[in-house]
Amino acid sequence: MPRTARSTPRQSANTRSASVPSTRSFVRTNTRATPFLDVPPPNFLLLALELRALWEFGALLPSLPLLGRAPQGDGHTVVVFPGLSAGDVSTLPLRRYLDSLGYQTQGWGQGLNLGPRPGVIDAAKAHVVRAYQQSGQPVSLVGWSLGGIYAREFAKELSRLLPGMVRCVITLGTPFGAAHTSTNAWRLYELASGRNIEAEMRGYDLPCAPPVPTTSIYSRSDGIVAWQGSVQAPGTSTAPSENIEVMASHFGIGLNPSAWWAVADRLAQSPKQWQLFERRSRLLRSLFPTPEA
Repeated sequence: MPRTARSTPRQSANTRSASVPSTRSFVRTNTRATPFLDVPPPNFLLLALELRALWEFGALLPSLPLLGRAPQGDGHTVVVFPGLSAGDVSTLPLRRYLDSLGYQTQGWGQGLNLGPRPGVIDAAKAHVVRAYQQSGQPVSLVGWSLGGIYAREFAKELSRLLPGMVRCVITLGTPFGAAHTSTNAWRLYELASGRNIEAEMRGYDLPCAPPVPTTSIYSRSDGIVAWQGSVQAPGTSTAPSENIEVMASHFGIGLNPSAWWAVADRLAQSPKQWQLFERRSRLLRSLFPTPEA
């Protein structure tokens, strides 16, 4: 039986008083405790297969009846971050789907994602804090590719500011666990952001999972990001984490029906009774190849 959306609770004093810290970028750590994997980027064949993203988008329409059977949302707010050089238009289909399940979704509201520029990061963090203040409930963060880095790092920082602000984190094809040379997009990042990516990553513990339930959705046939860099290693956080493999391209993973099902299933998890993703039927076991990478 689908769960119905719960009404929004009244804001507490702590909720109203929460404010975003004034920073010029993500908060750096003194040392990077978790080493990056050293793996090569996807080969030319996988890169060429990125053209199948058009097919993935086309597969959404015939998949809607099945997607409509995903667990219903409880009305909490979900903020979705786009990938490199993309904006809120790219995440609109996913957000509309989640809205149909009963969630209150928001884009990141900062235009094109051209990297963690000063001012943009502060504004994006403030956006998450406002979503929390306005709803009176913990907010879930979903990020596609580079947007997943924002989701993970914001969850770490904002959870230190006020534990309970972030409910869960879900990333789609996000390269948090490997060196920058494991992607075919690092030069585009430097061009778009005007920053040296190696210097930018120095001092951050990107492979460390946030202190909230975290799911990484990835594809072994990703043509932009080496899939190994999107696999969350165990034991990097006290909170539970998991990896869900889908058959998708990098450009299409945010429009992929299997990825949408996984996102909806994960968002429906109760924070206090969070369970690992289950492939309960033969169909789900065929769509999600491996229990864990």
